[in-house]
Amino acid sequence: MPESFFPSWRRVDDAPGAVIAPDERLSWPRSVAMGAQHVVAMFGATVLAPLLMGFDPNVAILMSGVGTLIFFLFVRGRVPSYLGSSFAFIGGVVAVTGYAGSGPNPNIGVALGGIIACGLAYTAIGLVVWAYSARAGGGAAWIEKLMPPVVTGAVVAVIGLNLAPIAARSAMGGTAFDALMAVATILCVGGIAVFASGMAQRLLILLGLLLACAIYFVLANLAGLGKPMDFSAVAGAAWLGLPAFAAPVFQAQAMGLIVPVAVILVAENLGHIKAVSAMTGRDLDRYLGQAFVGDGVATMVSGAVGGTGVTTYAENIGVMTATRIYSTLVFVIAALIAVVLGFSPKFGALIGAIPGPVLGGVSIVVFGLIAIAGARIWVANAVDFGDNRNLIVAGVTLVLGAGDFTLKFGDFTLGGIGTATFGAILLHLLLRGRRAA
Repeated sequence: MPESFFPSWRRVDDAPGAVIAPDERLSWPRSVAMGAQHVVAMFGATVLAPLLMGFDPNVAILMSGVGTLIFFLFVRGRVPSYLGSSFAFIGGVVAVTGYAGSGPNPNIGVALGGIIACGLAYTAIGLVVWAYSARAGGGAAWIEKLMPPVVTGAVVAVIGLNLAPIAARSAMGGTAFDALMAVATILCVGGIAVFASGMAQRLLILLGLLLACAIYFVLANLAGLGKPMDFSAVAGAAWLGLPAFAAPVFQAQAMGLIVPVAVILVAENLGHIKAVSAMTGRDLDRYLGQAFVGDGVATMVSGAVGGTGVTTYAENIGVMTATRIYSTLVFVIAALIAVVLGFSPKFGALIGAIPGPVLGGVSIVVFGLIAIAGARIWVANAVDFGDNRNLIVAGVTLVLGAGDFTLKFGDFTLGGIGTATFGAILLHLLLRGRRAA
């Protein structure tokens, strides 16, 4: 019997500790709550990346939702994923626009042209992988040869470790109070994860964030122990409004500088698919080509209206790891929420009012969960670390990624996640000839 285009999404009860598969769903109220949590998880990074490049954050939020829906269509609702602003574009965008780092980017058009060209190259790579997998009867044995569990686990762990310095800097802030509030946020999330039950436990990130914000407000705004939360921008922002759309400008030099970022996006998406496959116990490798194409098309659509390039988000892997809810319908709901919020300047201002130490504390938890998801892959697949080959592959990969080992080829830069991913693949291929003593 031929496979339907979309899964049937069988309704299941949310029993404590139950695993919700990609083709299952919770009740609609619970699904909406989970979707909102995924929006919270992605929001900090999705807003930060455009700010660093001088893009409009509300456009980025809007296009993250649109991009997620595009991805959902291409993978036919079978790969749980959220697409958010990619940090891989920052270096190239700053280089081609000369952005000084404050306010709107006056040369955003040439950056958008490069982002669209990168998305086109990424889509072409995806079409090749898609065609190859189809010729192989939908199988992806070649992926297993390139990325066995020792490689996959290391790459997934690296995603969390590479992001760790960003979370730590945000959490430390500039004062002892900031650092203590980050620790308090971690305890709020951890307390809900351990001591709560039912849906509250599933919403550990969202509820932990809200509780930490309440504590911060009491200590800073009422007791005067830290920098008060400022809601003036929220009061002055409109409920509804169009974000600042922008048109692309195609310049060969700018496109040549940004197009190679597609290599990094391939590495990120490959690691994402392998991580979700391991967590769900489903063979998602056969959707790898479709995932590449979906991400590439989403990046082109985003760049066409003034948004950043997008990528599958590790932050949302962390949420899935904690909740064990992988229903793809949750990500449709999250995407629709993001689309609505993209047209609400007031919501963008509200998120901007969340204290940095609180976001930093949440980030530490989420990025730590990503790193542990990599270790779980090793445990679940009984990776033998008595084999020196596995020790070398995993150890070198972790250090390359955590240390953000960067390679520069002319104007193109391959950051820590990219070097760690391709380094792990190459090391495994070079060392797999014989079992080490």
